Amino acid sequence: MFGFFKKKKEQKVEEKSGLTLYAVANGEVIPIDQVDDAVFSQKFMGDGYAVLPTDGNITSPCEGEVLNVFPTQHAVGIKTDDGVEILLHMGLDTVELNGEPFETVVKEGQRVTKDTVISTVDLAAIEAAGKKTPMIVALTNMDKIANVTINPGQVSATDVIGHAELNA
Repeated sequence: MFGFFKKKKEQKVEEKSGLTLYAVANGEVIPIDQVDDAVFSQKFMGDGYAVLPTDGNITSPCEGEVLNVFPTQHAVGIKTDDGVEILLHMGLDTVELNGEPFETVVKEGQRVTKDTVISTVDLAAIEAAGKKTPMIVALTNMDKIANVTINPGQVSATDVIGHAELNA
C-alpha cells in the first residue's frame, strides 16, 4: 500500500552475457568522457570508464590474461577470453614518474579475475608530483564491442559497474 515492504532498487548493474566490467578501486566511477584528458575523454583509446580512487589498492577490471605490464608500471593490458583488449591506465601523465608510485604485481601471461590485485599505488605521491589519480579502464579494440554501459557512482573495488555488449 505505502511501499514500505517493496524491495529497494539495486544500484549495481546486474551481470549478464557479454563482458562484465568491475570497479578497480574503492571510490567513484565516472564515464570515460569525464576524464580530464583528451586522449581518454574523446575515446581515442576506446570506450570505458574511470574510478576516482579513495585508496591505492587496484584490482582487475575484468577476467582475462595479462598481455603486458608497461615498464613504468603505470599501465597494464589485459585480454578477455572473448578477445576484448582492455587497458588499465593508472593516473594521468604518470608514465613520467618512471614507476615510482606503483607496485604492480601481475606478470605477463597471468590469469586475472575481479579479485586479482593488479597494483598498489601511492596516490599521495602521484598528487605530490602534480599528477591526477583516476584509474582509467579503456576497451581498446572497439570493433569487438557493440555497446558499453557504465553505472556511475560510489563503488567498492570488485563491484560490477558495467557491461560491454559484444558484436555478434
